[in-house]
Amino acid sequence: MFWNDTGFLLSKNRYNENSIISEFYTKNHGKISGLVFGGTSKKIRNYLQIGNQLHINFNSKSDTKMGYLKLEIQKVLSPIYFENHQKLSCLTSSMNLIRLLTAENQANIKIFNLIEKFYSIISKDLWLKDFIFWELEFLKTLGFDLELDNLASKEFVDDKIIYVVKSKIEKKIIPNFLIDKEIVVTDIHTLLKGVNLVSDFLEKTILKPNNLNYPVSRTQFINTLK
Repeated sequence: MFWNDTGFLLSKNRYNENSIISEFYTKNHGKISGLVFGGTSKKIRNYLQIGNQLHINFNSKSDTKMGYLKLEIQKVLSPIYFENHQKLSCLTSSMNLIRLLTAENQANIKIFNLIEKFYSIISKDLWLKDFIFWELEFLKTLGFDLELDNLASKEFVDDKIIYVVKSKIEKKIIPNFLIDKEIVVTDIHTLLKGVNLVSDFLEKTILKPNNLNYPVSRTQFINTLK
């Protein structure tokens, strides 16, 4: 089996002295993995950075055997953020989440397009609010819709509007910007509440029911916001 495609690097792990096993999310084949001969060489490892977009030549003797990848760099993306710890940590966390939650060899052009959209978001100065909505869109694409617009109810406290979601065991306050999407938010503490709300949904609704550990990379990203 042989094909060509374009994809974003999600992970890489050393296989032996000269090779690595890498995972990509590709446009036409979804998440794939394969062996990169010479992946530890200086020439190749310089562009094998998580999040970079590469052209992929995939070759495998059968569907049951690991494929071999030949790669060419298409877009150098992650090094742009090497000096921005928050954005680089966000990039690493997002690529890891895509790797964790997507199925092997199942194409989904919406997810590929969302990865491209991710880079247009983090290129902005005020990016965190849009990123939170990006995560919600990504989870919805996978079938996990938080449905805040339907779940949240409006209350007035000290003449201020707040939105809450009530269950039998708790009452959770929802940051207003997640309901009223036109609100301009620059306060990091308010935005962090939004990130934590998505994290809580991710852990309780997706990760725990599927026996998946909460990603360390996401914890590290959140810590950069504090």
